[in-house]
Amino acid sequence: MNSTDLSLARPSRRGALQLLAAGAAALALPAFAQWPDRPIRIVVTFPPGGSSDILARVMGEQLARRLGQAVVIDNKPGAGGTIGGAQVAAAAPDGYTLMLANTTPIALGPFTLDKQPYDPVAAFSHIAALGSAPLVVMASKGSGIASFADLEARARKDGRLDFGSGGPGSIGHIHGELIRRVTGLHLEHVPYRGGAPMTTDLIANTIPVGIDVITAYVPYFKSGQLVPLAVTGSARSPLMPEVPAIAEVGQPKLVLENFFGLSGPAKLPPEVVARLHAACNEVLAMAEVQKKLIELGIVAKPETTARFEGIVKEQVAVLGPTVKAAGIKL
Repeated sequence: MNSTDLSLARPSRRGALQLLAAGAAALALPAFAQWPDRPIRIVVTFPPGGSSDILARVMGEQLARRLGQAVVIDNKPGAGGTIGGAQVAAAAPDGYTLMLANTTPIALGPFTLDKQPYDPVAAFSHIAALGSAPLVVMASKGSGIASFADLEARARKDGRLDFGSGGPGSIGHIHGELIRRVTGLHLEHVPYRGGAPMTTDLIANTIPVGIDVITAYVPYFKSGQLVPLAVTGSARSPLMPEVPAIAEVGQPKLVLENFFGLSGPAKLPPEVVARLHAACNEVLAMAEVQKKLIELGIVAKPETTARFEGIVKEQVAVLGPTVKAAGIKL
C-alpha cells in the first residue's frame, strides 16, 4: 500500500495565510468596484434652508443620477457644526456617510470647544472642493464710513470701533477678530442672534459696521441702505462686482472665504474618492448648477483632491489660532 506524502497535500500555515489574504483582496476589489450599492447619506451641519443645506440638496440630486443610488440629506446642526462633524468622523470609511464640509465644522467649531472633538485634517478624507463664498465688510449709511480706509481711520481715531456679526463664533465674528490680529485695530464685537437683527441695527445706525456672508445683503447695498466696503474673497464677487476685494484695499492677509466641499471619514478607499471627485466636478460644470450657486453667493471652484486638502489645512492653520486667541467658546 503506497503512503501519501501529507506535506504535499496540506499547505503550510504561511501558505494558508497567504491564500486567505489573496482571497480577501480579491473579494474587496469587487466590493468597491460595485460601490455604491445602497443609499448614500450626506450630513449637513446646519439646519434646513441655509446655503449649506440647499447646496447639499442640489449636489445630492445630481450625484444620485450619476451614481445610481439615492442620496439622503441628514441635517445635524449644533455645537458649531461639530455634532454632525463628529458623526462623520466616527463613521465607517465605506463611502456611505459623507459631509457637506465648510469652514464652520472644519476650521472654526472644533476650536471653540474645551475638548476638540476631532482633528479637522486627519479625521476626514477631504474629497472634492465645491465652491466658496466671501464675506462682506459693510457699514451703516449714517456712519460716514464709505471705504475700508475710512473704517481703519475711524477705529484709529476713536480707539475702538464696534462691529456686528450673526453670533458668537460665526464666520463674521472670526473675520472681525482676524482684522484685529492683522491690523492691530481695536474692533469690539457686538453679537446678534442671526443676520436679520444685525441688519436692522445697521440700517438704524445703532452699530457702524457689520461682517457677514454677502448673499443676504445685496438688496440693501443696491438700495443704498447699507454701504459695502470690501468682500473678503480672493477676487471680487459676481454678486457685487463693483465692490473691491479685501486685497485690493491693501489687506491681503484678511482674505477669508467660506469654503464648501464634500468630505468623508478618514481612510476612504481611493476608488471611492476618485469616483466622487469626478462626479462632483461633472455636476459643477453644469450651467444651471453654477447659476444656483451664484444665487447662494457661492462661486463654483472645482479643485484637485490634493488642492482641496491644502485649502482645509490653510484655513485650519489661520483660523484655529484666531479662535483660540480670541477666547471664543460655544
